Amino acid sequence: MAKTLELKFGNEEGKVSTISIEYPTEPVDSTHVSSVMDTILSSNVFTSSGGEFTSEKGARVVERNVTDIEIL
Repeated sequence: MAKTLELKFGNEEGKVSTISIEYPTEPVDSTHVSSVMDTILSSNVFTSSGGEFTSEKGARVVERNVTDIEIL
């Protein structure tokens, strides 16, 4: 089961941009995630096709299960 931490930011065009982090350390600490997102916004390191990041929109852990099906 693969897990990804998605950090969602609002950009200058009012759209949502996502930074995905594979295999996050668990359990995910919401206070730490918020602090990291604040640092990303204040350092202005990332941009998107919609411009610079302007706000935090949320974060989530996404789990993906894949089951191969044998074709006979």
